[in-house]
This record gives sequence, structure tokens and C-alpha cells, in this order.
Amino acid sequence: MRSTVDKFEAVMRFVNKTSGGEAISMAQTDQTSSQVAAAGTTSEEARQILDRLASRFSCRDFDHSPMDPDLLAAIVADGVQAPSSCNQQNWHFIIVTEPEAKRRATEIAGGNPHFETCSALIYLCFQKGWTHGNFSIVQSVAAACYHMMLSAHLRGYACIWNAGIGDHAALHDMLDLPSTFELQGALAIGTPRPTAPQMKAPRRPLEEVMSFGTFSRPDHAVYPAKPAKAYPYFEIGNASNPFAEWDPTRWSWDQIADFRGYSVWAKSPLAGVYVSRRQGDAQGVEHSLLPPTAHDVVEVMPWGGTSTVALDAALSVDAHLHVAELAQPNLDFIRERLKQEGVVRKALSFDLMAGGKLPYADQSMDLVVLPQVLEHVPDPEALLDDVKRILRPGGHVVLSSRNMSSAYGAHWRDVESVGQVPNQGPFTPIEASSLGDLVKARFEIEVACGIGREATGDAERLDGDDAETGRLFALRARRT
Repeated sequence: MRSTVDKFEAVMRFVNKTSGGEAISMAQTDQTSSQVAAAGTTSEEARQILDRLASRFSCRDFDHSPMDPDLLAAIVADGVQAPSSCNQQNWHFIIVTEPEAKRRATEIAGGNPHFETCSALIYLCFQKGWTHGNFSIVQSVAAACYHMMLSAHLRGYACIWNAGIGDHAALHDMLDLPSTFELQGALAIGTPRPTAPQMKAPRRPLEEVMSFGTFSRPDHAVYPAKPAKAYPYFEIGNASNPFAEWDPTRWSWDQIADFRGYSVWAKSPLAGVYVSRRQGDAQGVEHSLLPPTAHDVVEVMPWGGTSTVALDAALSVDAHLHVAELAQPNLDFIRERLKQEGVVRKALSFDLMAGGKLPYADQSMDLVVLPQVLEHVPDPEALLDDVKRILRPGGHVVLSSRNMSSAYGAHWRDVESVGQVPNQGPFTPIEASSLGDLVKARFEIEVACGIGREATGDAERLDGDDAETGRLFALRARRT
């Protein structure tokens, strides 16, 4: 019998056969697959192959380089070996490689800059009508897409599967797609840039997502929903979900940690990407409240770390910046974000605040920053008490919160909270006056302001009588 390494290399030689652009026929695929199967696969060989497949990761940072059309066709040929409901194969895959078309795809998506920089977009389509009540055609296209992803990965390319592709009507026009066909998503394929993050998003422990015989799942991995007799599937969507629980006091710390820790990977830790200009402008006002000097600084729950990048630029070079988050995946993501953004601070720590407790000694910090955090937590008062505990006498807290008593608060009640809880986790805006009272009970407020007169889109600073009417309410307070 051939050695494990020899057999694995034989399989990989077959997989890589078309990496130079040589297409293969269906008959050749079937024949070679049969030869591999006939040779037999040991558990060790299977593990090697499966580990190679499991190393695939999503990439959003490509180098613009082209791919041979025959190679792209071979990847799709691999994909259509996936199972198809009733074997009807009512799927269709449109390969887009022209630079102008990819730029248009990026515009229609309203983001997704990787649509323009990838080598090819493969739009995933299907003929409408054959769903059989169980989304079987959708499942079939998804299976084919993942098969293509594995094919691309084994050939040395990276990819990312995108459900958010933008306005379908505009895409139908761009692709000349008949109205009897539906778009399901797009697969972006290409070569990663040398500086692209080489990180696979974390996977849950198997015991959280698998059970034998009956349903069993840890409490922290089952998220709250408003009580109801039933939860009809077609009544639940991103824009409208009457069962979504936005009140963080109905969530445990562990549930919020779990939710935020995995969903942060819906973003990518790329320099200058996934950072809204409005957020950046608001952060500029928030950071204008920072005290002149602070050596030991904690930023609490920055989620993806875009605020951390801005805070790093605002602090003195000799300050020790601590990043405190609820889940290790958040800290891993933020660490990579700062690396991609070129943050080189000498004193930088990433600290886990399990159960919402700040992992620092009493009176050990000069400054604590909470960027739109209190509205996200199960117990704002307990967190403020903990902030007071770790601050030295004379130390400061700088915080901001979405303000319920503002135009944004009305927008949140009427529009945002009607939909699904966002990836950052559940939150409910706090009345500016109530937040002021919570802070006054523990600290001496030195300055307060509002940020943003409109419900969305501006970051005007509001002082005096207008301070409590801003989209955000921000302040600096001192521990006496």
C-alpha cells in the first residue's frame, strides 16, 4: 500500500492539475474521483484532507490579479458536483471578471470593496418555483457555492461568500438576468494581498452546536426573544422582527459576550474599511473630552476596535492602553485590527472582562473610556460602580451613550428597534438626564455635551441647554 503522504500528494496533484488553467471534463472528474476512491482512504489520510479544507478562511482583501477563465470554469465544474434537490439543478452561475462590471457591482452593493479587487465574482442564481416548501433550491445553490469555495481553496485561492449584494433589480439589469430567476448571493474569488489578514473566524465548540436525540444547547448560546406562543418564520426578518429582544437587561453578560464575540467576525479587520465617516466624526467630539494627561487608560467594550484606533491616536505615546472586552474573539479581532491599522503603541494590553467585571486592581487606572457602551449592558449601574472602583482619586471617566431624548431616540423606537438586533448586540438608548443622574451619583461631572442634532448623519457638538438633545450624550467626569 502506498504511504499516507504519497496518497495525499496524489490527490493534491489531481486537485492542482488545473491550477495553471487546464480545464477538465466531467468524465475526467468522475474517472479520477473513482480512482482515488478505489485506492482507499485511511482515517489518517482523511484527516489530512479535512484539515486542509478546514483551514479555509474568508478573505476581503484581494490583489486585483486576474484568473484564467478556464480555471474559473473548472471551479464551477467542481461546484456542480454538489447535491441538487430532485437533481433538477435549477441553479445558474454568472462569472463577472471585467473591471468596470466589478466596480458597478461594488456600487450596487453599497460597500463590499472586495467586489472590485477580487479576480472574479460568481453570482449565485436559481430559477424560481422549485423550492418544494423547504427552500430546497436555496440549499442546493448554497451547497454548490461551498463546493466551489473548497475547490478554490485547494487550488491556492481565497474567497468569501456574500449574501449582501445590494439591489436585486439593478443586478438583474447588469447581468441581463431573466425575472424568472432569483439572485441568492455572490462568491468573490482571488489572490489575497500579502498584507491581508490570514485569520479564520472562530468556530463554536462542537458541544454547543450538536446534541444527540434531543435539542440541548448551553444557555449562553441561546439568545433571548420576546415571549410569544409561536415564532412564525415568515414574520421574522432583519428589517422587521416583532420578537427581537433589544433590552440588554433581558440578556445575561454571557449571552451578550457570546453574541458579540462571534458576530464581530461579520466585519473584517482591514485598515480604513468598515468605519463610517459619521462614527469617526462623533468619535472626534468624544475624544475632545479626554483629560490632558492619563498614563493608565482602559477602553471598555469597543467591539471591533475602530474606536480603539482613534483613541490610540488621541493618547500620549507613553500611555498604557488596556482594551477590555467580554469575549476572547473580540480581543483577537481588535488585535488584528490594530495591527492592520499600523498601531505600534509600546504599552498595549488586551484583557478579558468575564461576566462584565473589569479585571483591574482597585485605584489602578487614570482614565476609563466607554464609547457608546452603557446602553449595551445588562447592568449599567454595576459597570459604573466597577469603573469607580478601578479609578484612582482624581481619575476620569469619558463616556457616551445613544440618547433616547433626541431625534435619534424617536428613530430608534420607530425604525431600528422594529428590526433584528444588530451584530454589536442588544441596546436601548438612555435618556440623557437619566444618564447624567447615574454619573452624578458616583462622580463629579466636569463637562457634558450632545453630539448630532439630526437622527442620523451629523456629529454637530451641542452645548448648554442643547446638550441633552443630541443623538449622543457624552461627558467627562472625575472621581473625587
